[in-house]
Amino acid sequence: MMLVNRYRPILYLQYLLLTVDLFMNSFTEMLRFQNVVLLILFVVQDICILFSVIVVFLMFFNTYIFQAGLVNILVNKFRVAISVTFIYFALCIGLHVYGMTLRWDDPNKYIWDNTGYRVLYVCQRTVAVFYYYFYKRTALKLGDPVFYQDSLWIRREFEKRR
Repeated sequence: MMLVNRYRPILYLQYLLLTVDLFMNSFTEMLRFQNVVLLILFVVQDICILFSVIVVFLMFFNTYIFQAGLVNILVNKFRVAISVTFIYFALCIGLHVYGMTLRWDDPNKYIWDNTGYRVLYVCQRTVAVFYYYFYKRTALKLGDPVFYQDSLWIRREFEKRR
């Protein structure tokens, strides 16, 4: 069973990772004075996204449903959140690589006249909103004690899958 005092630090870690990502999305354009600084910030953002995925999957592994072998229930229940997270991660990497490629020679170069960059930027920021919503919702749902103890609906699902 997931104890509140055990879950709270994990939830705070997840919120910290979301906050770092939100900060990076909001302020990296203002910190573009040197390529190395921008590159480090992009790497930190991508690592935070990877850590957030790792934390969610570790939470999955701790559930009673996963330990009972009903992985499909978890995957089906959180399919949208997992998909949005991987799409967001791919868009972030694409935006970071493309942006660094465009401005590597001159960090202060105006790159907003490039249509491809603008489209990728808008897509990444739009998916970011969905990522924040679904990730936070997943983090809160995984705190529900029903995932960490045996219950009647888990037994029914197990019987269906036999």
